Amino acid sequence: MAIYTSILMVLIQLLLCASSNSYTILPPGTQRNATSKVSPLDKEAYALFSLHWWSIQYNISNRCNNWPGVECNNNGSITKLSPPKDSTYTFKRDLYIRDIDFSVFSNLVHLDLSQMDLYELPLGLSSLKKLTLLNISSNNLQDEIPFSLANFPQLMVFDVSNNLFTGQIPHEIGMLENLVTLDLSFNMFSGTIPLSLSHVTSLNHLRISNNQLDGELPSTILSLFQLKTVDLSRNRFLGKLPTTFVNNSQLRNLNLSDNRIGGYIPCEIGKLDNLVVLDLSLNQLAGPIPDQIGCLKNLTSLHLDSNWINGSIPSSIGLLTHLKELTLGFNHIDGLIPAELEHLVHLKVLDISNNAIFGSIPKWISALTQLTDIRLQGNQLCGVIPYGILIHSIHVDLSRNHLNGSIPSQIGYNLSYLDLNHNNLSGKKPKELESIRFYYLYCNPFLDDGYYDCSDSQDQRDSGHHNHHFSPSSIVLVLIIVASVLISFSSIGIGICVLRARYRRKHKNKAAKHGDLFSIWNYDGKIAFEDIIEATQDFDIRYCIGTGAYGSVYKAKLPSGKTVALKKLHKTESENPSYYKSFCNEVEVLTEIRHRNIIRLYGYCLHNRCMFLVYEYLERGSLFCNLADEIEAQELNWRKRVNIIKGTAYALAHMHHHCTPPIVHRDVSSNNILLNSELEVCVSDFGTARLLDPDSSNQTLLVGTYGYVAPELAYTMCVTTKCDVYSFGVVALETMMGHHPGEFISTLTKPSTQQLLVKDVLDPRIPLPKSRKDMQDVVHVVKLALACLSSDPKSRPSMQVVANEFLVSKAPIHVSFSDVSMYQLMNQEVYVIDKN
Repeated sequence: MAIYTSILMVLIQLLLCASSNSYTILPPGTQRNATSKVSPLDKEAYALFSLHWWSIQYNISNRCNNWPGVECNNNGSITKLSPPKDSTYTFKRDLYIRDIDFSVFSNLVHLDLSQMDLYELPLGLSSLKKLTLLNISSNNLQDEIPFSLANFPQLMVFDVSNNLFTGQIPHEIGMLENLVTLDLSFNMFSGTIPLSLSHVTSLNHLRISNNQLDGELPSTILSLFQLKTVDLSRNRFLGKLPTTFVNNSQLRNLNLSDNRIGGYIPCEIGKLDNLVVLDLSLNQLAGPIPDQIGCLKNLTSLHLDSNWINGSIPSSIGLLTHLKELTLGFNHIDGLIPAELEHLVHLKVLDISNNAIFGSIPKWISALTQLTDIRLQGNQLCGVIPYGILIHSIHVDLSRNHLNGSIPSQIGYNLSYLDLNHNNLSGKKPKELESIRFYYLYCNPFLDDGYYDCSDSQDQRDSGHHNHHFSPSSIVLVLIIVASVLISFSSIGIGICVLRARYRRKHKNKAAKHGDLFSIWNYDGKIAFEDIIEATQDFDIRYCIGTGAYGSVYKAKLPSGKTVALKKLHKTESENPSYYKSFCNEVEVLTEIRHRNIIRLYGYCLHNRCMFLVYEYLERGSLFCNLADEIEAQELNWRKRVNIIKGTAYALAHMHHHCTPPIVHRDVSSNNILLNSELEVCVSDFGTARLLDPDSSNQTLLVGTYGYVAPELAYTMCVTTKCDVYSFGVVALETMMGHHPGEFISTLTKPSTQQLLVKDVLDPRIPLPKSRKDMQDVVHVVKLALACLSSDPKSRPSMQVVANEFLVSKAPIHVSFSDVSMYQLMNQEVYVIDKN
C-alpha cells in the first residue's frame, strides 16, 4: 500500500507541474474547479494531504470545518496551520514536511511547527509574508536562523525557543514593527542583543534566557514602555542594573537571574508598581536591599538569593502582602528577622538561609498557615523552635544555628523533610519524628540519645559548650596506634575488636553475652570477636558471598539471631598500604555518618591476624546483580526503580550537604548500591570516600569504577561533589535502561541520539509505565540523569537540587509519554499528560 501511495504522490506532483491546460488527480474528496485547472486551493489541498498529519478518516474537502489545527478564510484558503497536538490524532512529524513547498499556503497567517523533531525547515517558508505567528520551537534546528526576518513584516509572535541555533541574534529583528512576543530562549545565541530591537516599541514579551549572550544589559531595550515580561536569565550579562527601565509601568515579570550583574539594586526599582515577579538571584549584586522594594505592592515572587547583598532585611518587605515566595539565601545579610514579615499571610516559601541573621525565630512564623517551605539554615539564630512551625510545613531546614530547648512534638502530616543538624537542642527525641520521611538531628550534644552527639562540631566550639565525648575519628586513630603497639610487643597478638565508640548514656549495665549487637561491642569486644569467628567457622569459604574493592565479604548469623555482613581484610592485604588505608578510611567515614540510605556500620576489628568490618546485611545484594538477573530485573517495576534512584540521591545529598566537611564517595556505581528485602537502597563501599578540605586543592589519584568516573577527573585530578553527581547520573540511567549505558553517554550530543524517544531507551524486559504517576516519575528520573551527565561539572545540578526535585515535582509542559524525546529532556522540563 505504501508503494502505491508513493507512486500516486509522484504522479500528482508531475501533473501539478504540467501546463495550465492539463488535468490533475487530487486527494480524495477534493472537487475540481470549473476551469479544470490546478487552482491555488487545489495546491493547498494536495500539500495538506501530503503532510500525513491527519488520519485518512478526515475528508480533504472538509478541511476548513473540523480538521484540528486548520482554519480557512471565507474563500477556503488556509490561514492557520499547526499539527494536531492531541494524541488521538496520528501524524509522522517531519517525515514528509521537508518535501512540501509551503509557498502554496500563500494566505497563511498562523504557522505552528513546534515539537516536530525538525532538523531542517520546509521549503518556501520565506515567502509567507502574511504570517503574524511563526512558532518553530522545540525542534532540532541548528546553526544560524536560515531566513531573513525582513520577509515577515507583519509578524507579531516569533518563537524559536528550545532549539540549537547559534550565532548572533539577527539585526533584522528591529524591522518587525508589529512584534509583540519574541522568544529565543534555550538556544546557543552569542554576542549581544542587537540595539535595533529598541525600535520594536510594540514588544510585550521578551524571552532570551538560557543562551550565551554577554555584554552589558541593554538599557534602551529594557525601557521599551510596552514590555510586560523580560526574561534574560542564564546568560553572561555584565555591568549594573540600568535605571532607565524603571519607567516602564507595564512591566510585570523581570527575570535577570544567573548572570554576572553587579552594583547595587537601584532605589528607583520601587517605581515598577505593577511588577509581579522579580528575580535577580545568582548575580553579583552588593549593598543593601533598598527600602523602596516595599513599593512593589503586587509582587508575588521576590528572589534575591546568591548575591553579595549585605545589611538587614528591610521591614518594608512586610508591605508586600501578596508575596508567596521570598528567597534571600546565600548573601551577607545580618540583623533580626523583621516583625513586619508577619503580614505576609500568603507566603509559601521563605528562604533566608546562609546569612548572618541572629536573634530568635519569631513565634508569628507559626501563624503563616500557607508557609510550606522554611529555610533558615546557616545563620546565628538562637532560642527555641516555636511550637506550630512544623504543623503546616512540608520542608523545614533550621540546621547550623544555635537553637536550644526541646524539639516540638507538634508535627503536621505533610512534613516530609526536617533538618535540625548542628544546633544545641536538648531533651528526648519526640516519637512523632518517626512520621517524617527525612529528618536529621546530628550534632546536637544535649539530646538524650547519644546517637545524635557530635562533640567536635564547630558550632559547639563556637558557642562555648564543652563535653567530654571523644569523636569517632579520634577513636579510630587511637585504636590504630594501640593496635600497632600491641602487635609490636606481643608474639601472640591480642585482638582488639571495638564498635565505633559513640557515647551512649542509656547503657549503664554490662550486656549479656548474646544480647544486642551494639551492647556486646560496646562492653565486651572479646565476646563479639569470638561470636564472629564461631559464626563463620573462622571465615570459611562457604560463608563468602562476594568481594569488594578490597577484601572478601562474608555472611554471618550471630547467636542473638542477627545476621550481619563482614568485609574481611586478610593479613596479606593488610600489609598492602593502599588496602590498609582504604580500611581505615571506611571506618573513619562510616563512624561519622548515619542515614537510612547509607550502609550501617556495626563495628570493626583490628587484629594481628586479620581486620574486618561488620555491616548490616542486605538480602537482595547489589543493584548491578538485580539488573543483570532476568527474573529479578522483572520484579523491579518502574516505581521500585524510581525509589531506588531517589534513595541513592538522598544518601549522596546527605553526604555532600549535611556532613561537615562534605564527603565525596568517589565510587558510586550499581555494584555499590545495595538493596534489602523490601528493595530499599543503601549506598555502600566507602573505602575510597574522601572528606573535602575547603583549604586544599583536593587533588587526588584517579579512583572509581570504569564507566562511572566523571570525565574531568582524567585531566584535573581534582575531586569535587560534582564527580559523584556524574556517577549518580550513570547509575540512574543504568537503572532505567536495565544495563550500563556505555557508549550511549558519549553520543548524547549527537542529533541521532537526541531524536530517540525515551520509551525506546527504557528497559524492554518490563512493560512501559502505564499509570500517569509512573510515566511522570520515569521522565523525571531520565531528565535528572541527563542533567547530571553534563560534561561541564558546573552545569550539573548539586545532589541537594536533585533530592529536592524528587520531593517537589514540576510540570510546566504537556506532552504525550510516547512522544517524549531525549532532546526534550536535555533542553526542557516535560510533564506527561496521557498514557500513549
